[in-house]
Formats: sequence, structure tokens, C-alpha cells
Amino acid sequence: MLSMNSVEVLYDNVLLAIKGVSIEVPKGKMVALLGSNGAGKSTTLKAISGLLKAERGHISRGEIRFGGTVITEALAQKRVEMGICHVIEGRRVFEHLTPDENLIAAAPLGMSRAALNAEKDRIYNYFPRLAERRNSFAGYLSGGEQQMLAIGRALVTQPDLLMLDEPSLGLAPFLVAEIFDMIKKINREEGLSVLLVEQNALAALEIVSDGYLIENGRVVMHDTAEALKSNSDIQDFYLGGKEGSNFHNVKHYSRRKRWLS
Repeated sequence: MLSMNSVEVLYDNVLLAIKGVSIEVPKGKMVALLGSNGAGKSTTLKAISGLLKAERGHISRGEIRFGGTVITEALAQKRVEMGICHVIEGRRVFEHLTPDENLIAAAPLGMSRAALNAEKDRIYNYFPRLAERRNSFAGYLSGGEQQMLAIGRALVTQPDLLMLDEPSLGLAPFLVAEIFDMIKKINREEGLSVLLVEQNALAALEIVSDGYLIENGRVVMHDTAEALKSNSDIQDFYLGGKEGSNFHNVKHYSRRKRWLS
């Protein structure tokens, strides 16, 4: 479905944000992109969705293919038309509109009223809590409800690839579990490919099939979700340590990550 091959991104022709990133998202699969703040995860998504230009960034090297077509230089709106949808960090819903109006605003040009109503029913079926608030102003929704709306707004575009940037940000654990369960359900029932950027590595690895670890703009590890969860370095640095670890007796914070040595 999606492949990035040795992609480099420059900001202001000076700052090299990602350095030779190569990832693949198979059709109908869910893949996680893990890493700490500033590692290059969001920049990778913006390179795929075409949002770099708005931040004075550009792809200086490498190639991106979607469905076999090279999209490295394609405009952002063209990528949406091809089936790529990017839910950016922070939700960014239209706060002065209701959830119903947010979904209408996101609908593709030319979508019939009947098709739009069917899409809204489908989305409200996935997110019943959103259906209950469909006529409230989006600015008054809780953080979890706004995240549901942001995902629903993306689904209205009928994407083939859904990219989610930190969907758990600022949410209570029970809401994170609920939203991740819905993402998994949508993937399973509709065969939608998903690329998930997430700092909550434990939650992400519970629902994806594969994961990439990015550090300092480079992919340093790629494996199945099960293999990543059992990797001792991933456990210590991203999953909160092994069960029963005594951090008073282990120099955890002074230990170097092996892949950076």
C-alpha cells in the first residue's frame, strides 16, 4: 500500500529532520512508528501526506510510493484524492461547528447526500458517544470525544490509508483503550491500512502487526509487534522496564541504547 525508500527531509534547506527513512505499510495492515519526542515521527507522516510545504520543509532525497504510484512531489490534495488521510496531532476539530457539521465539512466534493448520510451513520455506529453529542459545539466536547471526531472526519473521506499522529495524547487510559479498540475494529471490518505514530508504545504494540522504531531521524529497528514487546531494550526504554525491575539497583538512565552506540 505504502512504501518510503531512503527519504530525507530538510527544513529551511538547513535542518535535516529525517535521514534515510524507509518504511512499508502493507494493504490492510496496521503499523506503528515509535520513538521519543523529536525523533522524526510526525515529520515522516507529513512527508507522506504532503504537509511539509506549509512548514517550509521538503523531501530532499528518496521516494514515496502509494499503491505503486510515485507521490514524492504530489500535492497534498492529490494525495487525499488517492486515499491518504492524515489525522494530525492535537485533533484540530472545527470548534464552532457541531460534530455533524464537522463531518459534512470533511466530505469529498461531489459526494451525494445519501452517501454522506450513510458515512455519518457508519461513523456514529463506531463512535456512539459522538452520536449522542452530534448537535453540540465541538469545542465543548471532551478530549476523547474530539479525538473520535477527528478520526470520524478522516473516515468521511473514505481513505485507503489512515495515518494517526499521537491519538492518545492527553487522554485518560480508559479513553485510550476505547479509541484504540475502535481503530482495531475499523481495520478488521473494513481492511483499512493504518500507520500509527504513538509515544504510548505499549498501547500501540497491542493493536499493530509490525512496528518501526525511529531515533534521531533514522529507523533503528523494525520487527513484529510481538518481537518488539519482548525486546529488552524496547522494554526498558519504551515500555517502562521489565516487570519486577528494581531501578534503584539498575543504572537505567545512564545505560546507552545499543542501537545508538
